[in-house]
Amino acid sequence: MSGPESFADSDQPSEETREQVSDEELRDRLEAELRRLKVSDVLLQSCYTISSLGYGKMAGAAEDRDLEQARIAIEALRVLTPLLEGAVPAEVTRDLGQVTANMQLAYAKAVNEQEPEPQADGDA
Repeated sequence: MSGPESFADSDQPSEETREQVSDEELRDRLEAELRRLKVSDVLLQSCYTISSLGYGKMAGAAEDRDLEQARIAIEALRVLTPLLEGAVPAEVTRDLGQVTANMQLAYAKAVNEQEPEPQADGDA
């Protein structure tokens, strides 16, 4: 035995063991968190994210917009919102319905801004 350092070192877990314990602890915590998590919570968060992305795809100059992605966001909200009924407070689904309606109006406006104005012809 070469002194107190050897004794202290032998009582300390190796770095590899600490990493392994940390990985196991992390995995256990993650599994516990996933057990507590509700699908409705994930769907609700997804709706918030989708609405933000959808609005973002309609913002800015007409040439910078991605209306196809905005349309997909609107359709996703139209499908997901009814799934949340009964799983979240009624005012939340009401608000999501209002967000969807507002996005539809913004989408229609953005589409109209991109389409060229029809030419007034005397032949019509």
